[in-house]
Amino acid sequence: MIQVISIPAFSDNYIWLITNEERKFGAIVDPGDAQPVLAELTQRCIEPVALLITHHHRDHVGGIAKLLEAYPNLKVYGPAHETIPHMTHPLQDGEVVELAELNASFQVLDIPGHTAGHIAYYGEGSLFCGDTIFGCGCGRVFDGTLDGLHASLQRLAKLPAETVVYCAHEYTIDNIGFAKWVEPDNKDLDARLEECWQLQEGTPKRATVPFTLGNEFLTNPFLRTHIPEVIARAEKVAGRELQTQAEIFATLRIWKDTEYD
Repeated sequence: MIQVISIPAFSDNYIWLITNEERKFGAIVDPGDAQPVLAELTQRCIEPVALLITHHHRDHVGGIAKLLEAYPNLKVYGPAHETIPHMTHPLQDGEVVELAELNASFQVLDIPGHTAGHIAYYGEGSLFCGDTIFGCGCGRVFDGTLDGLHASLQRLAKLPAETVVYCAHEYTIDNIGFAKWVEPDNKDLDARLEECWQLQEGTPKRATVPFTLGNEFLTNPFLRTHIPEVIARAEKVAGRELQTQAEIFATLRIWKDTEYD
């Protein structure tokens, strides 16, 4: 059974260290900065065997070179349709990453939108999804498309509700603010906000990530484009009737980009 350790980086990134009960070996997800990763590996006496990269943005790949200086035999997995520094194992949808040292495996999911070639790693009841889905939110569109991001979120929504989601940023409280614009009467949002404040204001401060996909079904407006209240709000923003969930999603994402963020 895997265990996952969070490594904070920059102002709000999470780098994920996947290990197991023995904690001898590990795989690192999206190491944007090598220094905190190296410190964590040294402190815990864990030997890394692989890097799992979701997409090409600097805050997800910036630490690869220095990690390879320290551990030259590291395998570097990443999306086949993006340029990832030092990638040794380009991945496509449906392939499986076998981490024998951890007795774990992960299926590769193509989830474009935030970037054109973004992938996720799904397995062991866990989803490592980079910047596609966040707590109560989703990533911006950079070199992907709004339709692509919507389709990717719909694909993730088909995973089991108990799936534990490891996204790459601490954005949950801020995203709840926008979610309340969309659904001001959603009591599940109120409860989640209270829970998140308790985590963030406690001593020590604790992350709001990971979370379950089931929690997102109740609180994430970008996964709730079929809910009447969300549809009504999107149509009010658009000033017209919207025909598809993709249109509703695009309206919400553009609204957030232009008026909230």
